[in-house]
Amino acid sequence: MNEVFWVLSGLRRAALLKIAGLCGVAMPIIVLPLVLLAISHSPWFSWTENALSDLGVHEAAILFNSSLMAGGILFLIFAVGLLQVMRQSRTGLIGIFLLILTAVSLFAIGLFPETAGSIHLYVSISFFAFVALSMLFIGLAFVMQQSARKIGVFSIFAGLFAAAVWIVFWSSQIKGVAIPEALAALTAFAWVVILGIRLFMQA
Repeated sequence: MNEVFWVLSGLRRAALLKIAGLCGVAMPIIVLPLVLLAISHSPWFSWTENALSDLGVHEAAILFNSSLMAGGILFLIFAVGLLQVMRQSRTGLIGIFLLILTAVSLFAIGLFPETAGSIHLYVSISFFAFVALSMLFIGLAFVMQQSARKIGVFSIFAGLFAAAVWIVFWSSQIKGVAIPEALAALTAFAWVVILGIRLFMQA
């Protein structure tokens, strides 16, 4: 009976890792085209004058907001899957907690567009702060594992880059935040895809 239980548990874990890995890979594949489509339907949009969130209150609002909400759900499933390989690391668990908050924040940006008031600003700031911190903590946890040091170093550099783009932005004369938002998000998306593939292969 115990043997059957462990076999079933292993199968469930393998299935979860595969699903989480696929969700990680699928997230940018779904989100990015929809965001680009929203931009193409917004002729007023300027990379140097606007925030990406401005797309969520005009003619392309449904496209933009739904893409972020879908991305948040996929991100959350990815985070739950990554939790399975981080259970033994306190640093990793902190990173996963921050990653879950990242996913919730991404969903909330779409759920609460700029017209919702100050809550939109809070969840937007939370997303970019949590995503950088989660990559740093998860990277540190991987570095502590002999077999995962390369992905750990990559994760740390990704987190540092996602934070650095904002430092560079605040020292520039650019009025809109769309560029640092895009750079930080693209860095996070690339990281999620790489870890998503790794999760899928581990299953």
